[in-house]
Order: sequence, then structure tokens, then C-alpha cells
Amino acid sequence: MKNYITQHVKHNGAKLRKLFINGLRDMLWAEKNLIKALPKLARAATSDDLKVVFEIHLTETQQHINRLERVFRNIGEPAKTKKCTAMIGLINECSEIIESTEEYSSVRDWGLIFASQKVEHYEIASYGTLRTIANILRYSEVAELLQQTLDEEIQANTKLSDLADAYIYMEAVLD
Repeated sequence: MKNYITQHVKHNGAKLRKLFINGLRDMLWAEKNLIKALPKLARAATSDDLKVVFEIHLTETQQHINRLERVFRNIGEPAKTKKCTAMIGLINECSEIIESTEEYSSVRDWGLIFASQKVEHYEIASYGTLRTIANILRYSEVAELLQQTLDEEIQANTKLSDLADAYIYMEAVLD
């Protein structure tokens, strides 16, 4: 019985590692494509505060890519990407909002916040799960790197929420 359990754990461990690597590749693709999208979002934003949030997150996203590359080195895997269909959809939604809203309008900013928070929630879910799997696989340094990125994604989402709250307040005052 003990031999069966040991083999079962090893077999599932290999499958979990494969899932983990695929998840990392997915996120590396997502982050690299987000680098291309964030400047477009910053240019489209009306609010200077929203522009700054996008610009800061652009710098952070480059750090996320660097961390993911460190993660790959740490686990002895090449830093390859895997097309992230979820991020394709999320980035497309951001583009659709830009195209369907009036330039220099608060409606566009609302739409950008709305779509950007979807991106952040996807990243938060992904990095949280990847961090948990890293802990299960006993990659403690990798788990710490993923936690750093997770913390930054949570902060980016909070900044977007704070901006949305500020907009709600401004709209109430103007009414």
C-alpha cells in the first residue's frame, strides 16, 4: 500500500508540475501582451490619475515579467510563453471600450476602470493559484516571487477601486 501511495503522489506531482509550468507560461504571455496594451490605455484615459495608474502598472508589469523569468530559471525550465486566450479577450474588451466611448469623457474612464479591474482580477486569481501550487510543490522561493507579484496586482486593483470611488463622489457632488 505504501508503495502505491508513493507512486500516486509522484505521478500527480508530475502532473501538477506540468499544470504549474503551463500556468506560468500563460501568465508570461499575458504580461508580455499587457505591456503592449497599457500605454494605449494610458493614452485613452481622460483622468490624469487614471493615466498615472496605468503608467505605474506598466513599470510593475515589466517587473512581473522579470520575476516570471526568475521563476522559470529557479525551476529549471525555459521561459516560454503559451497563448493566453483569457488575456486576449480582456485586452480586446479594453480596446472595444476605447472604440465605443467618446474621447475625453468620464464614461471612457469608467469603462477603462471596469475593464482594467477584470484584468486585475484575472491576474489575482492566476497568481494566487500559482503561488499555492508552488507551495505544494515545495518551491518556497518561487512562491515568494509569485506572492510579490500577487501583492502588486492586488494594489493595482485597489488603486482602480479607489479611483472609481472618487469618481462616484465627484458625480454626486456635481449633481
